[in-house]
Amino acid sequence: MGGIVSRRKLPMTSRIGRAFALVRRVALTAAVTVLAVLVVGATAQASEEWLTDYDEALAESTRSGKPVLTLFTGSDWCPHCRTLEERVFSTSEFESWSQEHVVLLMLDLPESGISPALRSERSRICLKYGVRTFPSVLVLNSFGEKITEERGYRGTSASTWIKRFAAKVPAPEAVADLEESMLTSLGEAVDEARGKNRPILLVVSGSRDKTAIIRSATLVNDPEFGELAEESFVVASIPASTEDGEPADASLEQLLGGTLEPDAVEVIVTEDGVTPVFMASGSQSPKRIVSGLRRFLVARQAARQPVPTRR
Repeated sequence: MGGIVSRRKLPMTSRIGRAFALVRRVALTAAVTVLAVLVVGATAQASEEWLTDYDEALAESTRSGKPVLTLFTGSDWCPHCRTLEERVFSTSEFESWSQEHVVLLMLDLPESGISPALRSERSRICLKYGVRTFPSVLVLNSFGEKITEERGYRGTSASTWIKRFAAKVPAPEAVADLEESMLTSLGEAVDEARGKNRPILLVVSGSRDKTAIIRSATLVNDPEFGELAEESFVVASIPASTEDGEPADASLEQLLGGTLEPDAVEVIVTEDGVTPVFMASGSQSPKRIVSGLRRFLVARQAARQPVPTRR
């Protein structure tokens, strides 16, 4: 025979206790959710005016003449990073100063939420500049060279932080224009080089893209580069493609060994306008390119010395 199973009722105090525990758990979950939304919202707000691509920031620096203020942050694990963003970078005072003086770049390395490829790329940039402390703020020139840096955040106010950091940041540079007297075709350069018996130095921009033209002009107008070019080369600044995107010169394409990206710049030395004997990326600083050209000239001179005959 089946019997009736009796169910023991919990005492009133126990039921009330469980109800309060449930309420506390719900309240805690809601509080954590709200906090997460606020943190993400604060980070998103701080990021609206910030670029997140390193190469894009350097290109913008080239176009504007402004240095790049680079923030290395960890948005979901670094409390000091969030505090710096909230107390300094999210303020109207910083927004006003930064719009006039710098290009903003944020390189975020959260524990989750980005692809392995992006994490690898940003980690590589951290290693390049020796970044081990978060947050870290570096100022870079348009060639990616470090101008100044500040590691960590000590809780200073926005006005104090900006005043101290602004003293280290160089004023925006005037955007360079190409000299009107510069040769602009490979054929002209070859003809002049024959008469002067000099090698040809070509500054080739991928296109008539503003970034490429400005980078070419920055190199050509550099005093050290200009002095070396005047002493030792015939110089021409040439776009690799026309305004329609077609190759500007078949010989130039042969020298390059292919096509250039629209915003890229390549430095080529040739003796005859056909065969390259020296190549360097125009994304490097003028100082590094000049150093490479000097080494080339030394090697060229040594190769032209007659070999002494043995008796």
